[in-house]
Amino acid sequence: MGKPLFYEVMEKPATSCIIGICTTIWFYIQKKNIGYQHVGVSYETAIEGHYWRLITSAFSHISVIHLVFNMSALWSLGIVEQLDYLGLGIAYYLQYTLVLVVLSGLLVLGMYHILIQRFKIEYFRRVTAVGYSCVVFGWMTILSVKQPSSKLDLFGFVSLPISFAPFESLIFTSIIVPQASFLGHLSGIIVGYAIAWGLIHGMTNYWAVSMLGWIVLVFVFSLKRSGAYDFKFLEIESVTDPSLPSVRFMGNSRTLQMSSVPLGGIEIA
Repeated sequence: MGKPLFYEVMEKPATSCIIGICTTIWFYIQKKNIGYQHVGVSYETAIEGHYWRLITSAFSHISVIHLVFNMSALWSLGIVEQLDYLGLGIAYYLQYTLVLVVLSGLLVLGMYHILIQRFKIEYFRRVTAVGYSCVVFGWMTILSVKQPSSKLDLFGFVSLPISFAPFESLIFTSIIVPQASFLGHLSGIIVGYAIAWGLIHGMTNYWAVSMLGWIVLVFVFSLKRSGAYDFKFLEIESVTDPSLPSVRFMGNSRTLQMSSVPLGGIEIA
């Protein structure tokens, strides 16, 4: 018989918090009837300066099945938090989760850019990606390198050898779920291998906090400049070079508004 849920939550505090955040966001999206086009990221919205979507897209899900699949896999991968003896652990988990969220999202946009500009496949210009799968596939890959004897448990009854899980899941989801983002999942695998093989390394608490600080700044300023969220206390004005903003702080009140985005395809990450 397994451990009580309370003890498992205490052993996986970071994973539990992320699952709680994703679930809360999903409930909020459902309650407010927010469409995926308002929170997802696409090539078109990225070049328009909606950089905040790299974050909102990662933590948003469009259906309960989408949410349950990703969170079930993430819960199983939370074992990373307990592997201090392999150089992993909670700090490592949080630091590289941050890296996976940002780099996998940027890599997806880079792939879209090549497909659009080099191969003239305009379909990818408006494809909107949402979901935490980039990070999930990244941790599958890292764990498959660091501890290949582990297993990935899905829904509590499906168990896959972790050494094959990244590519098994990549093929399985692409076949079973036509809307699944092949490029999104692949980007998570690529960044995961880069981390596991030491190509991306050196993250410390200092660098993680610094990176988080820059993410928050870019998030806030891109929200303001794109008009998606009106921070009344923050005014951005053009200077001599229109590409360089000046900042002015004003009052405290703020209002929420949704920006309208042209509809295109959707990819579930």
